[in-house]
Amino acid sequence: MANSEMLNKIENGQGFIAALDQSGGSTPKALAGYGIGEDSFSNDDEMFGLIHKMRSRIITAPSFGSGKIIGAILFEKTMNGEAGGKPVPEALWDRGVVPFLKVDKGLADEENGVQLMKPIPDLDEQCKNAVAKGMFGTKMRSVINKANAKGIAANVAQQFEFGKQILSHGLVPIIEPEVNIKSDERAECDKILLGELNKQLDALADDQRVMLKLSIPVEPNLYKSLIDHPKVVRLVALSGGYSTEDACAELTKNEGMIASFSRGLLQDLRVSQNDEEFDAVLGGAIDQIYRASIA
Repeated sequence: MANSEMLNKIENGQGFIAALDQSGGSTPKALAGYGIGEDSFSNDDEMFGLIHKMRSRIITAPSFGSGKIIGAILFEKTMNGEAGGKPVPEALWDRGVVPFLKVDKGLADEENGVQLMKPIPDLDEQCKNAVAKGMFGTKMRSVINKANAKGIAANVAQQFEFGKQILSHGLVPIIEPEVNIKSDERAECDKILLGELNKQLDALADDQRVMLKLSIPVEPNLYKSLIDHPKVVRLVALSGGYSTEDACAELTKNEGMIASFSRGLLQDLRVSQNDEEFDAVLGGAIDQIYRASIA
């Protein structure tokens, strides 16, 4: 099992997990939201340089080290970079924030109402690098669009198959089979997903534990049994396209579920803000998400 101090922080800490893991496909949108248009970069290196500057600014902001953020999910380039003159994982842990690495390669085309993950041929290599960098765990996302039992079973099975490979490296995987909040079959998707998650969790070996990152369910506290499951380190919620206000309002209906928001954390940050303004806006979002996570 990963670093026991980090495990204790994630399992018992009061706070939430920041998602700072936008990758190639979602980076232009994240930069645009920050106020940096596509005319500001001419290639991927320049684009990733700009997003790294944004993430470094977030990570080194005074409010980010307030103790209200217990973990952060990183894109590989962020993990390999520096913030405040230190390797990013070290800079985070110095502030009491446990680092995770996004390992998936994006989504396959929809089949049976779900989008599985694309193959991850370098998963072992990514895990070895993550361990060397001092990371605690990983995160990988797939999507559920329809209440198709066969599709949802395949989605969850793939997540746990990769999860066991990650566990073999001593890392804790965040399993994220996201239910599309725009789905007209969302409530039924939630229920089928719960059953498949329990099957896979019950089949884990005694020394295997995972985290779950799920869409906030239609029925409040539907996932309470997952929070109490001995194989679950922590259950966290994704914002799934909700605004900060709506995501926090929905989260407060679910006892024991904490946030792992991306858009909900970053939506009001702008490159044009001076450092004091930037930290005030970031601090306001952190406080709001923190309150919802401990409600």
